[in-house]
Amino acid sequence: MRVVATAGHVDHGKSTLVQALTGMDPDRLAEEKARGLTVDLGFAWTALPSGEDLAFVDVPGHARFVKNMLAGVGMVDACLFVVDAGEGWKPQSEEHLRILDLVGVAHGVIALTKVGLVDDHRREAARAEVIERVAGTFLAGAPIVVVDAPSGIGVADLRAALQALPPARSAVEADRPRLWIDRAFVARGSGTVVTGTLTGGHLRTGDRLTVVPGDHQVRVRGLESLKRKRDEVPPGSRVAVNLTGASLADVGRGQALVRAEHWRPTRMVDASLDVLASLGHEVGRRGSYAAYLGSGEHRVTLRVLGTAVLAPGERGCVRLRLPVPLPLVAGDRYVLREDGRWETVGGGTILDVAPVLPASQARPTGDVDAVIAERGWVDVDDLAATTGVRRVPTVGHWVVSPDALAATTAALRDAVTEAGQPGLEVARLDDRRRAVLATLDDVTVDLGRARARGAAVRPAVGHPYLAALEAAPFEPPPPTGVAAGELAELIRQGWIVERQGVHFAAAAVDQAGHVVAGLLRAHPDGFTVAQARAALGTSRRYAVPLLAQLDSIGVTRRHGDVRVAGRRPAQSGGGRESNPPPQDRCGHSL
Repeated sequence: MRVVATAGHVDHGKSTLVQALTGMDPDRLAEEKARGLTVDLGFAWTALPSGEDLAFVDVPGHARFVKNMLAGVGMVDACLFVVDAGEGWKPQSEEHLRILDLVGVAHGVIALTKVGLVDDHRREAARAEVIERVAGTFLAGAPIVVVDAPSGIGVADLRAALQALPPARSAVEADRPRLWIDRAFVARGSGTVVTGTLTGGHLRTGDRLTVVPGDHQVRVRGLESLKRKRDEVPPGSRVAVNLTGASLADVGRGQALVRAEHWRPTRMVDASLDVLASLGHEVGRRGSYAAYLGSGEHRVTLRVLGTAVLAPGERGCVRLRLPVPLPLVAGDRYVLREDGRWETVGGGTILDVAPVLPASQARPTGDVDAVIAERGWVDVDDLAATTGVRRVPTVGHWVVSPDALAATTAALRDAVTEAGQPGLEVARLDDRRRAVLATLDDVTVDLGRARARGAAVRPAVGHPYLAALEAAPFEPPPPTGVAAGELAELIRQGWIVERQGVHFAAAAVDQAGHVVAGLLRAHPDGFTVAQARAALGTSRRYAVPLLAQLDSIGVTRRHGDVRVAGRRPAQSGGGRESNPPPQDRCGHSL
């Protein structure tokens, strides 16, 4: 399918021409039929001689309805540009041409209409004027077809010229469908229906989508394209989507249907801005601006980047702040208008969907490498969602700039060196540093600790502090003079238990478990802290944390002022002796 938008001044015959080509009147509103004036978007379609479907989005030509015109041209890349041979080039001819240029329409056919009402001299003068006006735009060199719809003159030639248009960009498959809604209504017996021109990927019945802005979760109940029911529609299609999960109040023009996982809606973008040369003033942050993105109109605040203002005909960059989050991607086009003067200011391309630099420093280029460099680390899915480009991950699931990767690598090596023999505890590293750690050939990870490759690991058995704890199991000395890294490693390996700021040998916990077993046999209804203290031959200072440890591993359970049996047998203290240390091939403890 090929989707084409009409364009041109009011009363130059756009709707009449569409009806002549399709047999369908695109004016659907009673007001339009009564006034003979297109007010809102109209839709019609036909089959070309080749068999390809051709759909039209017919736009209003009156200056008062530019907002509606903009809603219809955002997702197409070809136009049928209409100029009345008798009236010639008019103000809305000029504005529509500039808008089409700004939104990135790349191809078109020019129809010189109502030629049956003018003589040959006037017709040729009108043709010459059109050629002059479109010079330097995407319509330069476009076919000009003379047409008189009432008599049928030129209609077949126009159909052939439309068939010869190059393939549409909107039909490119990227598996990221996005449907900007240009119409929403309730169909009797079906419920909520939205329409639009689909880009980026296929839609299928049963798909679960999100309406953005609004974040309504919906399901595709049914699909129609050109009044034909479909189970699936490809990108580049005009499509009507029957939704479940949303009422008419939840959806409308300016919103989009997307798969949430593929998009990162944003309220701030950096973009290029081409200021129209015909504008009579500079463009700066002062002004009441509206940006036209997709099918919507959005009030925005604007800041020019790198300078204070842009002069007519000048190109620069701006930061736009939006009132609602939109599913945008680098490369999207927009048009900027100023409400106060009711004029088109210019437009351009979205360069950065989620800028991270302050406006005073931002100089966006749209280059993916620059986006990565500004962020340092970018998740591959986030990069694809915001730039439309999928890169192979540098580390883990991130694309990392060379500078950021070098800095992280150097910091990791320094941390491993500073940790010394006990090693760097890997569990304390964030996901990014762990991913880089796995790439370092000169670092080895063993039992959750990272050490310089070849560094000797001191066995826990025979460690002076462990020996001191085992010598005084229920009155343990504090870890004075023990390196923090070594102490943490002994705890991690299970040789030492820390509870309430007191350190015990794991064997002491096992011994306490056996003592408690005897207490429970003697006191089935529970024993007190005082009884435990006496049985252990220690003070309350050590008895309380020991009992807390036994509570935590299920040997005992506190019930009021006494301890009763827990969920585990009291014979098992849960210390290190019940779980022997791992050994290497020679039988040495690791």
